[in-house]
Amino acid sequence: MNVPTNLFMWIMACLPIIVLLLLMIKFQWGATEAAPVGLAITIITGIVFYKADIRLLAAESAKGIWSALIILLIVWTAILLYQVADEARAFLVIRNGMRKLLPNELLMVLALGWILESFLQGITGFGVPVAVGAPLLMGIGVVPVFAVIIPLLGQAWGNTFGTLAAAWDALAMSTGLVPGTPDYLAAAFWAGVFIWMWNVVIGLVICWFYGKGKAVRKGLPALLILSLIQGGGELLLTRVNTTIACFLPACLSLVALILIGRMKMYRQEWSVEDSRIMDRSAASGTSEETPDGMTLVQAFVPYILLTAVTMVVLVVPSVNRFLNQVSIGFSFPETSTGYGFVNQATEQFSPLRPFTHASMFLFLSSIAGLVYFGRHGWIRPGGVKRVFVRSITMSMPSGIAIIGLVIMSKIMGGTGQTSVLADGIARVLGKTYVILAPLVGMVGSFMTGSNMSSNILFGEFQVTTANLLHLNQAPILGAQTAGGSIGSAISPSNIILGTTTAGILGSEGQVLKRIIPFTTIMTLAIGIIVFLSVAVS
Repeated sequence: MNVPTNLFMWIMACLPIIVLLLLMIKFQWGATEAAPVGLAITIITGIVFYKADIRLLAAESAKGIWSALIILLIVWTAILLYQVADEARAFLVIRNGMRKLLPNELLMVLALGWILESFLQGITGFGVPVAVGAPLLMGIGVVPVFAVIIPLLGQAWGNTFGTLAAAWDALAMSTGLVPGTPDYLAAAFWAGVFIWMWNVVIGLVICWFYGKGKAVRKGLPALLILSLIQGGGELLLTRVNTTIACFLPACLSLVALILIGRMKMYRQEWSVEDSRIMDRSAASGTSEETPDGMTLVQAFVPYILLTAVTMVVLVVPSVNRFLNQVSIGFSFPETSTGYGFVNQATEQFSPLRPFTHASMFLFLSSIAGLVYFGRHGWIRPGGVKRVFVRSITMSMPSGIAIIGLVIMSKIMGGTGQTSVLADGIARVLGKTYVILAPLVGMVGSFMTGSNMSSNILFGEFQVTTANLLHLNQAPILGAQTAGGSIGSAISPSNIILGTTTAGILGSEGQVLKRIIPFTTIMTLAIGIIVFLSVAVS
């Protein structure tokens, strides 16, 4: 890379992100308003300071639009699934049924905001846990902002080995890690350790949000058991099979939660009356409002179908190979900046495999849910039309923000601004750079909305930096992808998924404001551990 890495160029690369955060957090702009401003600054800095031409900008913008459309498919189908359940009034049944099954309100919040999200992240990912989880939490009385925050946290620990280890495989591919080799296993071990730490923090933070110290004390036994299964189980399985390292522990944690709910200390009704995240009046409703004869299992039918379809398609190799044959993508020519920063030509950029994409699972589950609820008489006259109209209306505003943010990230990457950000940190800090190694992963995930993209973007850079500094690359790579997992909780594109399904689009700044402090602290804590393990030894 011939792009000059100096303080001025580094500040110019930072400028779009700084402005985006200021507008969203300080001035409480929604992502829909802030994204075009960040994009405009990115284009200006790319042309003026990074010597990008119109051809490069057009190519990266087209890549961004295509990537955004793939995300928007998930947004629309996730909202469609929500509207199906809402039209059938299934959330009323879920609320009442979960209260009977888990009379401890804190456990119920953990169930719908952490454990269910972990399971969904294990098999689907791509923001589905956030989009699905937010309305479920609102159904039990969680206020909308926290109904978005909690699933963002709940899914975040699974962002490396979840989605059947897609992000981890991307890291291994981009850094040349060969499965089964000592370097591969060592990097997976460090990633597992850091993610387990993050998993514990997630549980503690959700308890703290619910009822501060009182809730932490009450929830600690359950939290430790669940984290041992999730984080500890994942760490153990990284030694055996990374593909199921998140999925299997997430499944076991679902079963464990039900058993925990039978424990003496949790089987009685318990709640924090003045919990700041609960608005129980919003979840109130008379028994007449619930659909006649619908059971808790029947209310979950669309989600059960989502799980079943996803597992069959992604876990059964023969089915997955057959359906993966169909892919849609576009070719892009090689482009370069005036500094010689090259974007390689690609025959099929970010191919969409429609029959194995998360949006297909969500769409099929939505249609099946409509048919199932309709046959039982739980969809009122005109309900099908209302479901589709509301889902389209609800998803349209978020499209502007998602398209703007994704184009912004593509242009930053294509003009070399992203690389300058990371390279500048490494050059200035030397060995102390490793403290910020997970921060690089977090920034990558924040920008792209994907831990997988962050690993592809910065994996090789982390290895190169480690070699230049004569440091062990395994903990640094573990920190990279752990930072990417943490970053998924603050990614604007993921937040928009939640605020859209929660009906509070425009509140992204409020969400970020509450999450950024402890995600940053956790990322730096991982960095300090890496520094102590590789730079001091």
